[in-house]
Amino acid sequence: MTDIVELKKVNKVFGTNHVVSDLDLSVKEGEFLTLLGSSGCGKTTTLRMVAGFEEPTSGSIMVEGEAVGNKEPFERNVNTVFQSYALFPHMTIYDNIAYGLKMKKVKKSDIAQRVGEMLEMVQLQGYENRYPTQLSGGQKQRVAIARALINRPRVLLLDEPLGALDMKLRKQMQLELKRLQKKLNITFIYVTHDQEEAMTMSDRIGIMHDGILDQLGTPSEIYEHPATRFVATFIGETNIFDGAIHRIDKSIASVDIENGLISGQSDGSFDVGEYIAVSVRPEKMKLSKAPVEGFSLEGVVKDFIYIGSVMKCIVALQNGNEIRMERLAGEVLPGIGEKVYPYWDAQSAVLIHTKADTVFKTIENAPLAV
Repeated sequence: MTDIVELKKVNKVFGTNHVVSDLDLSVKEGEFLTLLGSSGCGKTTTLRMVAGFEEPTSGSIMVEGEAVGNKEPFERNVNTVFQSYALFPHMTIYDNIAYGLKMKKVKKSDIAQRVGEMLEMVQLQGYENRYPTQLSGGQKQRVAIARALINRPRVLLLDEPLGALDMKLRKQMQLELKRLQKKLNITFIYVTHDQEEAMTMSDRIGIMHDGILDQLGTPSEIYEHPATRFVATFIGETNIFDGAIHRIDKSIASVDIENGLISGQSDGSFDVGEYIAVSVRPEKMKLSKAPVEGFSLEGVVKDFIYIGSVMKCIVALQNGNEIRMERLAGEVLPGIGEKVYPYWDAQSAVLIHTKADTVFKTIENAPLAV
């Protein structure tokens, strides 16, 4: 698959605020790529720079191998769908969808044919004579998508388009958008802060944090092998342990933490003595009634949380920190107040490089005020 959108060393600065920092990103033709992150991370600004609504402070943006820095938004072969729908209230659904083609002076017969195709594609046949005020939120969003798709863009940019919908409708539209994207084979670049939405729809996800692309990968890569502490904690639930590597034996790292000793699998990039974070997903956690080799964690079962088919177990460790594990409802679990010894398979733990080593050394070496 060839790259249809490329961003190289793109920066965006507003005053003293560095919103996007040295962003390198390649989007493949026909791909559904999601930019995911919390508010203010730079994801919408990145989308607006690709669309042409914002100019990068530095760096280059290429669409179909051509630099688009000097092109106006309407000159780029991309279209944008916004959260607010941005439909014309005084126009019928037909006229809203046809608007772009009318501006391009396309023949009326061709417009009618293509509007009909779009109405069928978004399942709104028979709605062409209605007005936006007569539609539900989901129907309005489908009209906005049809209006963007009718111009046959190579790339469709979607800025939190489902944010204003209720949960049930959002889930329906997620599947609908994915179906449309696969059917049309158009490249989608999608912006959201909703982790579940990103995991459901995307071929790849780019996690942004403080203007930096922390990790780019498939949903399974992002979840199973988070590259940074932020990614581990932002996607789903996880248990984080901070410590230093005590030894590495045949790729199994023993890590000293405040509560004792734990184990994890090293990929060869870690050193003895290095300060790291260890991430273990709740479903990977296990509980024993006796100490397990390679682990010296000890805790007491504090509470259970029933969530349909899943039971969450909260364990309070000796230092007061809490960890969570998940099991299918109905499995035999220890009782509240019972002493347990948490552990996991070494390959289930993700070791993460951290800046803590630098921070600790800085503090140790800092001159004392006299």
